[in-house]
Amino acid sequence: MQFQKETSQTIAKRDPALVMRLSRLGSFHQSRLSFMRILTRRMTRENWQFSRPVFEFDAKGVGHAVYCVHTPERIYSLIAFGHDLPPEDRSDRVIAEAWDSTFTLFDGVPDAADIARLRRNIPLQEAGRVSEKELSVSRANRSVRLWAHVVSRLAAGTQPDRSEVDKVGYLMRTTAVYGSGKLGAADREMIADRAECNAPFQIEMLSVFLTRTYVRDLVQHMANLKGGATAATLDADIARSLGIGNSTGLGMAPFLINHPMLFNNWVAAREQAIAIVRNLPAANEAEAQKFCGLLERSIVSADIWYSAHPIQIEKLKQLRHDLCALAHHVAQADLLNAHPWDRLFTWAEVTLAEDAQECLASLMLEPYGALVDHLADQMSDQNAEAFRIDGSMRVAELRSIMENAYGWALDTDWSQPQKCARAWYVSAEKLEPRLGERFEEPIAPYEQPLAPGRDAAALYDALKAADKDAPLAAFLLTHPQHRHSVRRAQIVARAPYAEIRDNTIGSDLMPIDMLRCKLSFFGATHFDPRSDRWVRICMFGNAPYPEELASVQGDDWSYPPAQRGGA
Repeated sequence: MQFQKETSQTIAKRDPALVMRLSRLGSFHQSRLSFMRILTRRMTRENWQFSRPVFEFDAKGVGHAVYCVHTPERIYSLIAFGHDLPPEDRSDRVIAEAWDSTFTLFDGVPDAADIARLRRNIPLQEAGRVSEKELSVSRANRSVRLWAHVVSRLAAGTQPDRSEVDKVGYLMRTTAVYGSGKLGAADREMIADRAECNAPFQIEMLSVFLTRTYVRDLVQHMANLKGGATAATLDADIARSLGIGNSTGLGMAPFLINHPMLFNNWVAAREQAIAIVRNLPAANEAEAQKFCGLLERSIVSADIWYSAHPIQIEKLKQLRHDLCALAHHVAQADLLNAHPWDRLFTWAEVTLAEDAQECLASLMLEPYGALVDHLADQMSDQNAEAFRIDGSMRVAELRSIMENAYGWALDTDWSQPQKCARAWYVSAEKLEPRLGERFEEPIAPYEQPLAPGRDAAALYDALKAADKDAPLAAFLLTHPQHRHSVRRAQIVARAPYAEIRDNTIGSDLMPIDMLRCKLSFFGATHFDPRSDRWVRICMFGNAPYPEELASVQGDDWSYPPAQRGGA
């Protein structure tokens, strides 16, 4: 396989058997290849222009706004509706039926008829109807902890308490951002050939980026109406530190299993970038200084990263300790000569825990945008043929593939209850994935094919009785129940990072590992698990606002400033 052949000549990409374990995937951090940063780099490079033609809200935040973004080729508009939501109706759960604000990203500039149509439907979310002119549908709730505090402080002519801002990190959190055809919105195929949509999830990221601006404007507007002439303007540094929160649950977890080629492309691009940097024979002073500066800011980020979840508290304690150890080591290490980044990463692999290793991997990419940013163009999945099963492949070849890629699964005793204690199924009410206890609930008949390891082991056992020289087409005629596992094995043969190499139905499964992995590719920070099944995050925290994009130096905004301003 390619990553093994490269070893003899260069420092190879890391082995998928190491990278694709759940505990490591659940330790990933944002990087230059995260989708938010890909978007803001394009915005800055292409000098996107922004306008706010409509902003009409009362003192309770009820009304609507339109934010337009002008790209070189076309215009997109975020249409935001504000609602007066009673506290008892505020819920982050997917079964909620009302929210503080609801949104759609519109393809073009909406006219009065569009606004009237969307006003009837977007506040209803799943119960509404949208058209191919809508590219995403989303909703958000105010932070109970922070919204009233910020409005009251600004209305009184003072700034919000910085420690309170840091504890929460956002004024609103989205509970869903639907795109790619969901709820009737435009399918991805309709926009996939647009340059600005080439990288994954760019429409969804644009929606959140504009939503953050709307939230800042709305909280200031409500403070102005409450405080009148004495109201203060939100400090720019505090405003910039605020991101958009997001609550993400099990519905997102199976995505990584259901999109193996896309997932491979994300991880492969990141691993390629890491390998490129590790292979550099030397670094210059500017590159080393940039790395050291961002390491210092990573330590700040870890210090202001709050969580009440016991597991995350322990992970944070270890991460803070390891980052300090890394900084101490870096202060004495030669970062300029003799493959400095590979030496540093090799030291980290035997000294630091997985969380800090993955943080270091992201940090090492920062000085080398010119070498790694182009890999963003390889992160989408344009290969529709990948899902076609090659029926001419011989049984012996497939068995060899499986022994290489699924060794961990073939060595697992799947008859042990703890190895298959869980089952994924789909809620009939919300059409969302759920995870149940197989031996405690009657869910086995409804199980979804989200246990690739167990299913691969079953396929391998079935292949033992097959003629090794027979084509797979003949085998599948009599064993059609294994089609999905044959397809996955053939995909992983050419896309080695396509498969999670761990048990996704075991009693010790932590679904939040899958959530964090996916969200780290989005560019999320400050993961705050609320259980083992859902997590809160912050998106676009410290990012520039639209009017600041042109003045941004570099795109390292995802690291908080080493010196933090504000009250």
